[in-house]
Amino acid sequence: MNIEYSPKFERLYKKLPEDIKILAVEQEKIFRKNPFDPKLKTHKLSGPLRNYWAFWIDYKYRLIFSFLNSKTVRFHIIGDHRIYK
Repeated sequence: MNIEYSPKFERLYKKLPEDIKILAVEQEKIFRKNPFDPKLKTHKLSGPLRNYWAFWIDYKYRLIFSFLNSKTVRFHIIGDHRIYK
């Protein structure tokens, strides 16, 4: 799985606590192998974000992404539940 990182994602990632960055890297490794691995709790979003998907970094933090094609995704936003607003 190829991953593109949006500029917004990169800015938000830099602001994360170090322990969450470590978890995010581990979750990304799982995601690259299988975006729908049950450990990620990948789910389709609804409402204004209906064109996006999200997966869990941990209980509080999420990562929003979109599929560009069958082999490429773009990570858009990472953060706590406020990212949905």
